This record gives sequence, structure tokens and C-alpha cells, in this order.
Amino acid sequence: MNKIVVATKNKGKAAEIKRLLEPAGVQVLSMLDFAILELPPETGTTFAANATAKARFVAEALQCECLADDSGLEVDYLLGAPGVYSARYAGEGATDEDNWRKLLAELSGVPPGKRTARFVCVVAFTKPDKSDATVHTFDGALEGTIAEAPSGPNGFGYDPVFYIPSLQKTVAQLSLDEKNMISHRGQALKKFKAWFEDCL
Repeated sequence: MNKIVVATKNKGKAAEIKRLLEPAGVQVLSMLDFAILELPPETGTTFAANATAKARFVAEALQCECLADDSGLEVDYLLGAPGVYSARYAGEGATDEDNWRKLLAELSGVPPGKRTARFVCVVAFTKPDKSDATVHTFDGALEGTIAEAPSGPNGFGYDPVFYIPSLQKTVAQLSLDEKNMISHRGQALKKFKAWFEDCL
């Protein structure tokens, strides 16, 4: 069985990736299995740059195949913010709730038609080799709007306030399987999975 370490300590993200990849015969570990290792700060200005930096760092440190993602929320009314700063939108050490509460405050009074947004994800895969040729990236996006109030018990991050009009639900109202079918991360991982299986 192939073993891949996912460069995250986010339990929700790790669970999503395991759910998608393990049926393909991939053993998925996360940084939660390597408590002594800390990821480098996200200093890139694009999702691809951050994902690539994390994948390279973990692959070299653990001498393993590594999958890393960087994802975030782009709100059109805020000119693409919070973008790559989504996880620390309300400051370093901010909780998910801190972040989405700040977002709702900044969109207070903005009408529904101007609350369009998208989740964006870039996944990077690499082996312990510093060559640029060994990094492969895959992307995905999910379009929606920002709700005026949170709803739903599931998911993480901005899921409680990200509303999908066609489903009439927030992402936090979806089951994990439903979310994986349509999510930005799910789309990127499906592209990776297809590529990985072709390589095998």
C-alpha cells in the first residue's frame, strides 16, 4: 500500500482527504501523527506557492511522499479577500468562528446579490527531491454566496456561512460525503487521485 503524509494538523481536512484517498489503496497519515514536526509559516502570495512549500518541507523532513493543500475563501465584494489569509483573517491564532464572524461583520448590510464568493484549493504532491519537476499541482473551486448568519453543525472553517444556492444549504449542512462530492478540495483531490492512479 502506498503511504502519503498530508501536510496538515487540521483534523477536519485530514479526515476529508483520508475519506477520498484510502479507497484507492493509499494509507494517509497527517501531521497529527508527527507531533514533533511544525509546518513552516505560509508566506506565499498564492495558494499554489503555499501548498508547494508545505509539501516540499514535509517530504524532505520525513523522506516520504507528501500531499499538501492551501485553500481559502475569495469574496468578490472584498476584492478576493480573505484569500490566502483565510485561516488567519481575524489575526494569528484566530478560531474558525473568529474568522467567519469578522467576515459577516465586514459584509453587514451588503445585499445577497453582492455576496458572491468561492472556495479555492490547490493541492501539491511531491517526493523527497528538491527538483521543481517533482512537484505536481491540482486545483478546484466551489462557487457560492456568503450567508447572513451561520447554519449547520458540520465541516470547519467558513463552512457555516458559505451558502450554495443550488442546494439551498450551507456547506456545514452537508454530510462529509456530500461535501466531498462538490467541494473545492474534493475537486482538486479527485484530479490528484486520477493522476496518481495513472502513475501507479
